[in-house]
Amino acid sequence: MGKKAKFYVSTSRGEFEAVSLVVATGGLSIPKTGATPFGYHVAEQFGIPITKLKAGLVPLTFAPDEWKPYADLTGVSFPAIVTTGKQSFRESLLVTHRGLSGPVILQASSYWQPGEALHINLLPDCDAETLLTEQKTSKKLLSNYLIQWFPKSFAEIWCEQNKSFENKPLNQYNDKQRKAIAVQLHDWQVIPSGTQGYTKAEVTCGGVDTHALSSKTMECLEVPGLYFIGEVVDVTGQLGGYNFQWAWASGFAAGQAV
Repeated sequence: MGKKAKFYVSTSRGEFEAVSLVVATGGLSIPKTGATPFGYHVAEQFGIPITKLKAGLVPLTFAPDEWKPYADLTGVSFPAIVTTGKQSFRESLLVTHRGLSGPVILQASSYWQPGEALHINLLPDCDAETLLTEQKTSKKLLSNYLIQWFPKSFAEIWCEQNKSFENKPLNQYNDKQRKAIAVQLHDWQVIPSGTQGYTKAEVTCGGVDTHALSSKTMECLEVPGLYFIGEVVDVTGQLGGYNFQWAWASGFAAGQAV
């Protein structure tokens, strides 16, 4: 297409034509707000590559039978560090009836891959082995000792469900057992079965390949006059307003260029 080529858009409100066309149709997240794959279809129509799409900043789910012991803990929340792959995040973790959520899980979900384990540090500010060793003469039950960091309901279920040790008085553990408990507290590994999908996702990961766009104007390198901005592009920010900022910044860049 030449520099002055026109774009023709046919809608329910009539037909339009323009020298420049900006696609700002968003991603697939939260369909009830009107999200559709329209922007991706436009890109494909012009041969512009689309990277793999998936729900991002989304709660993670577990197999119902596996999660049943924790399902009644819905609403329980506490700080934790969650690691998936090479990415780690430290924020609040929230237990839900279907799995895990909260800011730390939403952050990790954008990087989590199906089949991968989440590594959860339940005591990010402590050395669990040292703490347990200091309590080696205590007759307090392990789950009761842990309630200074977690709600009692979570401490009890977590201890009951952990197969690496038994929930018993602290003075009944030997050094090896205390070490095993510490390992679990600092590296509790769980494997999600999936996510709650686009219905609950705050963003869509993937989209129009950034390599196909000018980083200064958001114009397609191979299709002069065609621009893609916002979430339809393969740019995903973390929590904290970064995705809004990307939408505004990319929109401003395209607006200055057209």
